[in-house]
Amino acid sequence: MIKVSAYYPYTDGVRFDFDYYTSSHIPLCQSRLGCSRVEVSKGISDANPNDPPLYVATADLYFETVDAVHEGFKAHGRELFADLPNYTDCKPQFIITEVLD
Repeated sequence: MIKVSAYYPYTDGVRFDFDYYTSSHIPLCQSRLGCSRVEVSKGISDANPNDPPLYVATADLYFETVDAVHEGFKAHGRELFADLPNYTDCKPQFIITEVLD
């Protein structure tokens, strides 16, 4: 199993529209990329509950193969990244990993 994780860094005043993200962007990703499962998380705090989270949001998209990831993003990446301003003003960070457990 391959996981693509998107991390949206928290900064003061960051804009992130969770309603749009979960009702429009994530379904768009699923339909274009064909991932088998998606998990979206909303940052609450750092380890110290008085500190903001490192990330305002994260998303994990699961695929059967790394080739499926690369082919999906080659074919639809521009469309998916063009949707970014509709839900946030921060630049996401990505990592592709192999799930071992």
